[in-house]
Amino acid sequence: MRTVDGRVAGRRGQATRQKLLDCLSEMLSSSPYRDVKVIDVARKAGTSPATFYQYFPDVEGAVLEIADQMASEGAALAGLLEGRSWVGKAGWQTAQELVDGFLEFWRKHDAILRVVDLGAAEGDKRFYKLRMKILNAVNSSLADAVAELQAKGKVDKEVNPAAIAGSLVTMLASVASHQKGFSAWGVKPPELRPNLALLVHLGVTGKKPSR
Repeated sequence: MRTVDGRVAGRRGQATRQKLLDCLSEMLSSSPYRDVKVIDVARKAGTSPATFYQYFPDVEGAVLEIADQMASEGAALAGLLEGRSWVGKAGWQTAQELVDGFLEFWRKHDAILRVVDLGAAEGDKRFYKLRMKILNAVNSSLADAVAELQAKGKVDKEVNPAAIAGSLVTMLASVASHQKGFSAWGVKPPELRPNLALLVHLGVTGKKPSR
């Protein structure tokens, strides 16, 4: 791990760097991204702006570092599909666990994901790549699952696995980022999970789940 000027950060420096990132993450959960200033992050971390600039060029650079760490964790969502069956009751369990994973990941990283979505929507390729890093692994796994079912004659041959997978992943990400908004529509959190899992199961298998 290096500083902005290329020096290798020691153990103490790494701890300071991580503390700055942790404080920034906490601030993003309660303040708009563009309102967060270097001096505020440094003060919260108990250090100085000069120390902040040793590790990051600016707030955006630190945000990208947090987002990259988060995206690496998000890529692990694909593990929810590895070696899993979409047949019978096992398929229903797979759909539910995938939904649980998405909803929990978005709840855990809500603040930084809002920044990533904003940057991607504004055309910033750095944020767009991070967003796709999270979604691509799941998208590929879902497409493979649909193609496998298709090869076994369990899914219509006219179905495009990539299109189905992309649509489902986009839906999951959109719903996960809007969890708080569902209450305004009269949907309680416990009601969201099974209904979303039903849509995922229908999308992958084309059938209602066996429960």
